[in-house]
Amino acid sequence: MKDLKKFNIQFVGLKEGTHLFEYEIDNTFFEAFNFDEFQSSSIKITLDFVKKSTLFDLTFTANGAVEIPCDLTSELYHQNIQSVLPLVVKFGPEFNDDNEEILILPREAFEFNVAQFIYELIVLSVPNKRVHPNVLDGTMDSIALNKLKELEIKEEKTDQETDPRWDKLKNLTTENNT
Repeated sequence: MKDLKKFNIQFVGLKEGTHLFEYEIDNTFFEAFNFDEFQSSSIKITLDFVKKSTLFDLTFTANGAVEIPCDLTSELYHQNIQSVLPLVVKFGPEFNDDNEEILILPREAFEFNVAQFIYELIVLSVPNKRVHPNVLDGTMDSIALNKLKELEIKEEKTDQETDPRWDKLKNLTTENNT
C-alpha cells in the first residue's frame, strides 16, 4: 500500500474553497489491491474537493477504459468507464465508513487516502455481464462463437400433416368449455 501515498490528501493546509486533484490510473494501481481482472487500464480521475468549515464535499469523476475479457467469447475488448461518485467527509469522535455517501474522520486527522474510493468507483463501473460489442451487433468472429453456432439446436420445419387422431382430440370439448 506504500505505492498509494500519492492518493493522500493533506487537508489541514488547504484554504476553504474548491481544489482540483487529478490522477492517472493504470494497472499498477490495481496491483496494490491485488486485483487482476483488467488486462490493461487507462483511466483519468478528477477529484473536485470543496473544503468548507465543518465538512468536505468530494466528487470523483472517472473517464477512460479498461481491457477485459468477454463473458461469452473470452475475447478481450475495451470497456469504457464513465462514472461519478459523490462523497461527504465529516468529523467525529472516531473513523466510520459504514455509510457509502458519508465518511467520518476522527477530529485529530490531518489527511486521508482516497485510493479506496477510486478503486471502488472504477471496479463498480464495469458491468456485471461483460459482452463484447461485436457480439451484440453480430459481427464477432471467434472460435468460441463459431462452436456455439455449430452446436445450436435448430428447429426443423416440417410440411407433414398432423396425425388425424390428434386432430379429432382437438375438436373434443367438455361441458365446462362450452
